[in-house]
Amino acid sequence: MAHIRLLRHYIHTPVVLTIAAEALVTFAAAYTGYATRFFVFPMFDDFFKFAVVFTTVLTLSNSFMGVHKARLVEGYLGMFLRGGIAFFFIGTLVVAALVYLFPTLYPGTDVLLIATIEAFIFVTAVRWPAYSLINDRVLRKRVVVMGTGERALTVAARMRRSSDRRAFELVGYLHYPGAPDLVSEYGGNLIPVSQGQVNEVCEIHGVEEIVVAMDNRRGDEPGEHTPFRELMDVKLSGVEVCEIQDFVEREVGKLDTDLLRRSWLVFSEGFTTNLFRASTKRIFDICVAIVLTIIFAPVMLLTALTIKLTEGWRAKLLYQQKRVGLNGRIFQVFKFRTMVEGAEESGAVWADHNDPRTTTIGNVLRKTHLDEVPQLYNVIVGEMSMVGPRPERPVFVDHLKKELVFYDERHRVKPGVTGWAQLYYPYGASIADAKEKLQYDLYYLKNHSFLLDIIIILQTVETIIVGEGAR
Repeated sequence: MAHIRLLRHYIHTPVVLTIAAEALVTFAAAYTGYATRFFVFPMFDDFFKFAVVFTTVLTLSNSFMGVHKARLVEGYLGMFLRGGIAFFFIGTLVVAALVYLFPTLYPGTDVLLIATIEAFIFVTAVRWPAYSLINDRVLRKRVVVMGTGERALTVAARMRRSSDRRAFELVGYLHYPGAPDLVSEYGGNLIPVSQGQVNEVCEIHGVEEIVVAMDNRRGDEPGEHTPFRELMDVKLSGVEVCEIQDFVEREVGKLDTDLLRRSWLVFSEGFTTNLFRASTKRIFDICVAIVLTIIFAPVMLLTALTIKLTEGWRAKLLYQQKRVGLNGRIFQVFKFRTMVEGAEESGAVWADHNDPRTTTIGNVLRKTHLDEVPQLYNVIVGEMSMVGPRPERPVFVDHLKKELVFYDERHRVKPGVTGWAQLYYPYGASIADAKEKLQYDLYYLKNHSFLLDIIIILQTVETIIVGEGAR
């Protein structure tokens, strides 16, 4: 099983198993840390509360730092460095604070430091064989794509990175006589197949799943025609069958707008909400926004003072800007000013890398995302949520609605301070960028849940700490 689906969100099984193994050895490290310090193991029940808190905080700290994602991009060294920060700078400080607030958790002199060191050693030792086993195709699903035309290009051209193929091994593309071949130039392995041979091909290649991506041409023109009877036969024999849009959603975490049909949006699972979900999300938003406002109060004061010192005492601290919210309603968003005053006298334009209009302090604020902190006010008053699509300006929305199909659908939920699209495609400075971000926003709209909100917030913390993706 390559995935675990929890509350409509797909999580890769290798990641779940790795985190579970790391949590187990971290829990053990709490006890061995005590034994190392006092030369005797504590009673299991007496030390259980501290061990649970210790394990939970350190595991979440690794999630904050994007440790498992870092291995895919930065290799084991990047994972090692991020893990060190997670254990010794974030995790230890948080556990120490909790022990101070709740004295009954006190593990004994020096136990916390020793347990953290041992947990880091244990987890580092576990990660190497765990990833080696996982990457040895043990948990990867063997997949073939049925089709070699336009729809199959979604896999061939847009899912070429190893990070896009973590959970499956692409065996090849089923190519029918007379059908177009658009995937070979992207390294696609063609598997010739004729009518009635699909089951045989699956047996020969050990196929576990067929991704249907045929263009379904009709009439006398040679092309691709979906063999529904054969697909039913292989499905009954144990081979999984899925549509290309479902496959992309599961593996990449977005809805490809080039593949979508409005009927699919209506009849597919998801795109739902209820009073309980709306109420819990609102309560969650208010609680988190109030807590963050208290935490960031000194930072906001320091930011205000820095802006005044660098730009003059008459310089504006905040700026208000019209944005489009839930159901197309216009509201005023608040942010720390990061551009020179009068930056848009000639009209609204998208921000770009190394934007000359950005002030010196504004560049720092954007990289650390501190310019977004005043939006907590918009959350408290109910105009925004902590998690949701990024609110866009009316002038851009009017333009993008004309250029991009489904763009207006993103306004069916409240805009967010952070969001799924902001994490995976942080900025948009063109129609193409806006389209890419829309596909992630649609995924959130379809699958939003309390779990997904928590995942997004955890990954946002990593983005802020590492300083990735600001503009």
